Amino acid sequence: MILILKGGATDEQVDHVIERVEAMGLKAHLSRGTYRTIIGIIGDESKIVVESVRSIPGVAQVVPVLPPYKLASREAHPESSVIDVSGVKIGGGSIGMIAGPCSVEEEDRMHRIAEQVAAAGANLFRGGAYKPRTSPYAFQGLGEEGLKRLRDVGQAHGMPVVTEVTDPRLVGLVAEYADMLQVGARNMQNFALLNEVGASQRPVLLKRGMSATITDLLMCAEYILSQGNPNVVLCERGIKSFDPATRNLFDVAAVPLVQQLSHLPIIVDPSHATGKPELIPACAMAGLAAGADGIHIEVHDCPEVAKSDGPQALLPEQYAELTSQLKSLAKLLGKTISPLPEKTA
Repeated sequence: MILILKGGATDEQVDHVIERVEAMGLKAHLSRGTYRTIIGIIGDESKIVVESVRSIPGVAQVVPVLPPYKLASREAHPESSVIDVSGVKIGGGSIGMIAGPCSVEEEDRMHRIAEQVAAAGANLFRGGAYKPRTSPYAFQGLGEEGLKRLRDVGQAHGMPVVTEVTDPRLVGLVAEYADMLQVGARNMQNFALLNEVGASQRPVLLKRGMSATITDLLMCAEYILSQGNPNVVLCERGIKSFDPATRNLFDVAAVPLVQQLSHLPIIVDPSHATGKPELIPACAMAGLAAGADGIHIEVHDCPEVAKSDGPQALLPEQYAELTSQLKSLAKLLGKTISPLPEKTA
């Protein structure tokens, strides 16, 4: 249920409404927009007496919320959210450009790739220090050493960093180094992990599971939001299909659909969606044209020696050409690629 407060509701009235809701044994989530203040009520709806809630001073309207993802829904938060990742904004017309190798690798290679993608227009640098792999014998990442290397490279090039966290027990450690925590497709429904990244208050990049519906994705975002962390960015990265022609099926229609249902930003990852470098530019352009708030692309300067997912990575020069096209398309759409944060002395 959503409580829409009166335009002139005072801070004292807002606090009083929250107190009354919590006295019913329910959770209250406050959302202050430009034009109105909204309080989302989470819990056993049988405890709510609508007439009593409507009579609380400052309450203008009581709106039942039908979707099960109450905090993630557009009804709960009519204005689109803008997520700030250490100075880089995603959503609200600002585009996040995430780029980097699949895995954290040699330090000199990481510096080379970071320098090149930053020059091309990327504003967030990615790399996996912990890698969930289909085979237990495949490269699993460099662990904490990889986190340190990723952070140092990001700081050297003025780029906030994104990396995947695979285990609830690692959330605190990864959050020490990363500006944004990624929950990968394989872990989308790892509910213990979702609760932990929610409690961390770090911005979270939540990737759609390989067989997940849109409702599944938004319900998983709800886990993070329910822990008091509003900083969630969704990612369409392709779903399983019967056709082996591409690595996954790129569901570009998910972008405008999610934006109808939810206030959360959504980006696209054509690298994992297609698995083929020659398809990435077209799918990236299609995602942006469909309304995506960002593009996530794997980039490597020598894909044949990459420790993971080399065959689906773009070369730095290919990435530069693509970002030039994306900038032109963004301008046409009235959007801008979020600039890198200003370096502090």
